[in-house]
Amino acid sequence: MTADFLLGLAIGVLPVLGFLAALLALDSFKLVSLKSVIFVILAGACVAGLSYLINVQLVTLFEVDRTLLTRYIAPLVEELLKGAVIIALIRARRIGFLIDAAIFGFAVGAGFAMIENVYYLRTFPDEHIGVWIVRGFGTAIMHGGATGIFAMMGLAVVDKGGSAGTAAFIPGMIVAVVLHSIFNHFFLSPIFSTLGIMIVLPPLIFMIFQESEKEMRQWLGTGFDTDAELLALINSGQLTDSPVGRYLHELRDRFHGPIVADLLCYLRLYTELSLRAKGLLMMREAGFNPEPDALVKSMFEELKYLEGSIGTVGRLAIEPLLRISHKELWQMYMLGK
Repeated sequence: MTADFLLGLAIGVLPVLGFLAALLALDSFKLVSLKSVIFVILAGACVAGLSYLINVQLVTLFEVDRTLLTRYIAPLVEELLKGAVIIALIRARRIGFLIDAAIFGFAVGAGFAMIENVYYLRTFPDEHIGVWIVRGFGTAIMHGGATGIFAMMGLAVVDKGGSAGTAAFIPGMIVAVVLHSIFNHFFLSPIFSTLGIMIVLPPLIFMIFQESEKEMRQWLGTGFDTDAELLALINSGQLTDSPVGRYLHELRDRFHGPIVADLLCYLRLYTELSLRAKGLLMMREAGFNPEPDALVKSMFEELKYLEGSIGTVGRLAIEPLLRISHKELWQMYMLGK
């Protein structure tokens, strides 16, 4: 490899990796492991290869104009494929907060941009250094930023609506595609477009990132107190006089006695797991990294058994008491890792 190639490679790859590293460093709760980030970067790299094949086929089979491809079709294809990785992570409960949405979204874009820039570097090795500056500080940051914004917007809609259906991700996808398309138009010179990306996207993501951490601290405090009060109420034996107890009492007319008992056990176990997860997050924010609790595995096994015992109808009946949201589901995943 020549010195020019190595210089171009460094400029094309290091800025986006540096920004991703900064996001990881800012994550006070250590929600995302390095192993997970590497996996998502590799997924983004695979998406880059797949999008290249699709774009080549579109040009070959339909004789698509290069300008049309670059400005409109490629942004749509590439953002859909990058977005598919994020949607899969959200539906698999691997993303629960805007903090990890930003990190995973940017990681997908970083993997995509790295492969794309390496391809361009090998295809056009004699290009001026300015090209690699545009690709490293402009195109690469754009890829990471667009997918990061898509991930955060998608998760915000999922949290608000409670469903991770396709419709929840449409607004974020529109924003990502439009942002990508505007950049590819180069209304200004490539250098000024790159400066625009650097001025707008990183501060925007950092601002959302910081606000998300504040929101998470508020959620942790409120949720921890609520779960602790509910668990204390269950363990005290005075649940009957509470709104929860009265709700369970009403369920006696719909379920047999043993099922009602299982519903109460399920509520107690779920609340205890939720408390453990919130406590784990608080410890991580304080700088501790506790070892996994062997008891948690048996608790999840019991929870799974109780789910089978109460059935789907029982699960739906008790759901209002569990305050099920995407954040609570993410807690269960995190604690069970």
